[in-house]
Amino acid sequence: MSPGSDIRELLEAGNVILGPMAGITEAPFRGICKRMGAGLTYTEMVSAKGLHYNPDSAVSRSLLSFSAEETPCAVQIFGADREIMAEQARGIVERNGADVAFIDINMGCPVTKVVAKGEGSALMRTPKLAAEIVSQVVARCGVPVTVKFRRGWSETESNAVEFGLAMEAAGASAIAVHGRTRDQFYRGRADWEVLAAVKSAVSVPVIGSGDVFSAADALAMLERTGVDAVMIARGAQGNPWIFREARALIDRGETIAPPTPFERIDMAREHAAALVEFAGERAFARMRKHVSWYIHDMPGATYLRERANEVGSYAELDELLLEYQAYLESKGLGE
Repeated sequence: MSPGSDIRELLEAGNVILGPMAGITEAPFRGICKRMGAGLTYTEMVSAKGLHYNPDSAVSRSLLSFSAEETPCAVQIFGADREIMAEQARGIVERNGADVAFIDINMGCPVTKVVAKGEGSALMRTPKLAAEIVSQVVARCGVPVTVKFRRGWSETESNAVEFGLAMEAAGASAIAVHGRTRDQFYRGRADWEVLAAVKSAVSVPVIGSGDVFSAADALAMLERTGVDAVMIARGAQGNPWIFREARALIDRGETIAPPTPFERIDMAREHAAALVEFAGERAFARMRKHVSWYIHDMPGATYLRERANEVGSYAELDELLLEYQAYLESKGLGE
């Protein structure tokens, strides 16, 4: 079997996928996106050291829980300790079995508290260590291993092509590349040319990431870069329909109507209910940011956002959304 063939089949079956976002892509939201057409989902980024020292914590259990709609799901881990990374990758696969499509190693997170420990995108500055981590995880975990990284550390340290080749040589079955450097965080524009350069250099599948906020963006990235799949992250915030729209445009050349205001409110309510069922009553507070995204640019959004930040329970949040829906209906704005 050629390198990456299992993952290549997954990506051919669904080449528009949901990217991992800490504190956002919990299992309920991943399930919604999968139902809307995401070809693949990833867990939130999981600390290998956190699992090593607290394997049975509530946080660990939550991060490694899967919705029924999304399996198999990719599990993304991060860290810079070769032995712990390999040990925890194997443990994840042993505990979760067929629910795990593959292990993804995060080498792109730009957050200061992560890179200060030599983890995340800091590993792009230590490619030898990065390759050793990949090699050991591949040898131990029993499922395909992928790597997600950035264009480079900075404008003067832009080494995505060389890094991608090193990850392939270390045994990675696929790679995902975000078109910004670590120094950019999420500012400026993503460089799609680097995606095309990496795709031309390696033989394993390449997933492109960065600045995909519409179905048209997804199609453009596929056509302009030749990547095997497109990863949507921030573009899915409050907009799981982006996967349905991208699939229609890519597969059939069809532009479909965006969701109506009523559909957006209904989805926010469904999402909130699923999140509370998944994580308990207190999880309603984590829904506030999602509500803000679902109602973005709708009439009265600023007022509703302020109210949502003040509610003290899931029931109050749901009542508020129903009130807002009634307001839209009274103005003839819902359909």
